[in-house]
Amino acid sequence: MRSKVTAGLFGALVLLSGGVSANALAAPAKPAPKAAPAATGSNWVVNKAASSIVFKSNFDGEDFQGRFNAWDAQISFDPKNLAAAKVTATINTGSAKTGDASRDESMPTGQWFDVAKFPKASFTSTSWKDLGGGKYQVAGNLTLHGVTQPVTLPMSIAIAGNTAKANGAVTIDRSKFGVGGGQFRTAETIPFAVQVVIAITAARGK
Repeated sequence: MRSKVTAGLFGALVLLSGGVSANALAAPAKPAPKAAPAATGSNWVVNKAASSIVFKSNFDGEDFQGRFNAWDAQISFDPKNLAAAKVTATINTGSAKTGDASRDESMPTGQWFDVAKFPKASFTSTSWKDLGGGKYQVAGNLTLHGVTQPVTLPMSIAIAGNTAKANGAVTIDRSKFGVGGGQFRTAETIPFAVQVVIAITAARGK
């Protein structure tokens, strides 16, 4: 009994003398939770509703444009590791629409995309080059109408937090892919050069 009283008096004297703080005798505080690390993944998920693949040309001198309504893309991009960057896009050619009934009926046929034989077009990147200022040059292979040709796509890419926006435009020669049959085999009514405009919004994946 005496030892317990002595120990209690000793503890009180220590506290009063300032030798040990009250906080030191209290239960140890739990460590503060660590802040979640910022997302740094290089894979991106495309927001289809905010993205588009548009093509532009003209018929008898009158400009028109259309878009592909069904497509998908797998994107891996880190500006600090361009050697590992890659994009693969697949387009359903039968989904092309211009808003003109006659033109839209013709596009899936053998005169144009020949969807029955070539239902999809694709692009796969092979290398990336940083041009500075958020601008890049993406080299790759475009397969269209059963023909594969190299294509270089200039792109501007801006990343804000976990959202990326990419915009680019490239002109392709449809004759090199064998697109255009019958009266459209030549460039008399519709030129060989077709501009493709790409606008992508994507969220960083895990």
